[in-house]
Amino acid sequence: MDALIDLAEARRELQYPDARTSAETLERSRRALSDLHKRLEKDPKALGTTPIVAHRASRLLDGVRRDLKEWYGFHAGYDPQFSWWAKQPYEALDQQMQNTGKLLRDKLAGANDPETIIGDPIGRAALVSGLRHELIPYSPEQLMDLAERELAWCQRELQKAAAEMGVKDWKQALEIVKSRHPAPGEQPKLVVELADEAIDYLVANDLVSVPELAKRDWRMTMLTPEYQLQAPFFLGGQDVWVAYPTDTMPHDKKLMALRGNNRHFSRAVVHHELIPGHHLQYFYNSRYQTQRELFDTPFWTEGWALYWEFRLWDRGFAKTPEDKIGMLFWRSHRAARILFSLGFHLEKMTPDQAVDLLVERVGHERENARAEVRRSFAGDYGPLYQIAYMIGGLQFYALHDEIVGAGRMNERDFHDAILKGGPMPVAVVRARLRGELPPGELQADWKFYDFGGGR
Repeated sequence: MDALIDLAEARRELQYPDARTSAETLERSRRALSDLHKRLEKDPKALGTTPIVAHRASRLLDGVRRDLKEWYGFHAGYDPQFSWWAKQPYEALDQQMQNTGKLLRDKLAGANDPETIIGDPIGRAALVSGLRHELIPYSPEQLMDLAERELAWCQRELQKAAAEMGVKDWKQALEIVKSRHPAPGEQPKLVVELADEAIDYLVANDLVSVPELAKRDWRMTMLTPEYQLQAPFFLGGQDVWVAYPTDTMPHDKKLMALRGNNRHFSRAVVHHELIPGHHLQYFYNSRYQTQRELFDTPFWTEGWALYWEFRLWDRGFAKTPEDKIGMLFWRSHRAARILFSLGFHLEKMTPDQAVDLLVERVGHERENARAEVRRSFAGDYGPLYQIAYMIGGLQFYALHDEIVGAGRMNERDFHDAILKGGPMPVAVVRARLRGELPPGELQADWKFYDFGGGR
């Protein structure tokens, strides 16, 4: 593999290859890969290959194959001697790489089943390094303790809401809430209603500037059944992508999609994805400090949207116990994400245990829990992405106390300053708003969470 990478690197350095030598490199690589393929077909565990390692190897092989295709396409057809020597060895190697990648991915890793959960834990040292880069001063273990505290607070509040509903415990209350979903075909209308409700509340209370165009320029997309295998709930960004059952889904998946996207869960999600959440962020990011997209971080992006869930909760936005259950469900979910994400990357929790955590302690439907874990570990998101929701939200929450609580700024100016400043680690937002930018690099020393007092 190293020899093939060297070919690609040489092209990038504008070094012209010797055609015959390159052809011999290609043929040696094909023979070696063919021998490996035969060994793995005969005994998949011959090299101690686990599903995680097999999946990692298949992705590496796919990457080298793409680079090699660029290398070959750069020279083939332009240099007759190159084509004469390299055409057959390259095509044979490309086919072998495709076959071996399929063996690793489909047979050894089991990724041909779209419902398989495959993850690749990075270990404690890499987690610590990532946290330091994000200016988070806590260890993975401390963050898991934080998550347990937040989850316990959520469950106490859930119990209070259940009592308001006149039922004995929060799980029974959750079952009632899940049964209250729009009829098939009615979910898009509910999204518009909930979006308007949140915008009207923000404007009436002068909490953040919402330009007229921002109120009208968001769009809605319905998620396909295939996409819902990884995203069983709403997604968003510039727009909102709505999860809801289609007529092609199996009956049991239809019911789980209905229950998991009930009107009270949806109410808590719409303002996260649109306004004041991600859509408002994208609106401002495209107009102010656009160069700071270079410093984008989920602790700013997801943290801001979750911070608003905290603020709206504090302000009594959820008036009925059912709406409180909806908001608390997602808050519990964010705490559980910290537990299973860090637990997995510390190699203390398996994907199946992560699913059980979401079902038993948050109240997810099992299929939805599997989809959530599958999405978290598929590799499309960085290892710290799932913890960034609640951790970033708590950072903004603490910063609000420091700035607005101390009377330095009012609500609207504070929120506008964050949006117009552009994305960056929240500790940098703090330094900017406090006028305390240091001459050198910031240190990870802002203790934004009170472990002593808790909740």
